[in-house]
Amino acid sequence: MKNFKIKSFCKINLYLRVVKRLNNGYHNIRSLISFCNLYDIISVSKIKGNKDNINFIGNFKKGINKKSNTIVEVLKLLRKNNFLKNQAFKISIEKNIPHGSGLGGGSADAAALLSSLNLKMNLKLSKSLLYKIANKTGFDVPIYLIRKNTLLTGNKRQLIRLNKKFHLNILIVYPNLICSTKKIFKKNKIYTLIKPQSKLSIENKNKLITLLKNEENDLEKSVVSLHPKVGRIIDFVKNQKGCYFSRITGSGSACIGIFFNMKTSILAKKMIKKKFPNYWCVISKTI
Repeated sequence: MKNFKIKSFCKINLYLRVVKRLNNGYHNIRSLISFCNLYDIISVSKIKGNKDNINFIGNFKKGINKKSNTIVEVLKLLRKNNFLKNQAFKISIEKNIPHGSGLGGGSADAAALLSSLNLKMNLKLSKSLLYKIANKTGFDVPIYLIRKNTLLTGNKRQLIRLNKKFHLNILIVYPNLICSTKKIFKKNKIYTLIKPQSKLSIENKNKLITLLKNEENDLEKSVVSLHPKVGRIIDFVKNQKGCYFSRITGSGSACIGIFFNMKTSILAKKMIKKKFPNYWCVISKTI
């Protein structure tokens, strides 16, 4: 295995419905997830010895526990199951995805590393075993093993991968605030009853936008009640020219705006930087 680099792409929840709280404390969720062109970069190389050298760099390296994170967990599980033996790694993760933002950077990093080691180290993990290890690494990690638009059905943890690409223009605003997923779900009192749905029919972009405009993120009220500035961002973004809708992604704190075209999203970013000069803001597209 030669030294290699991996791009781990962030996700956005175009909508999120909390269906049911489970006895184990987790929740059944219905959500439409897309991936966008914002990514961390993971550099991997073999080193001698029996101790890994894991380092986080980049704009969002702060707040990550170097001894307990998804990268460490992937390596731990592979060794526990005897898929990695007598080999240590130097791994550097350039964090371009904000931590605690609802953009799923940690889960994306874990899935990217797991898939790449399986290929580069010729581990020959079956698809079912790959998903099993991903699931043990983190609740959301299996979603990132395939970079396709994905529907979480709300039925246990069933994933439906969609071949259709959405080609959405996205403005992402992060208010330098780490949201605790556990705290947000604990505070949530909104549950949405949904009908079973095996597939999502989206004939064109207009129908997709209509669908999304009629949906919400059930966790948004809890996030805004704890962090009012998130609500101010959402209101400001959705009032910009060309914005179809704005809401949080995941359990926050990042807010997304979906725009008519790239020109309107660029203008909105300029307005955001004037209104909230200290907040991180980026334009992206779904991939």
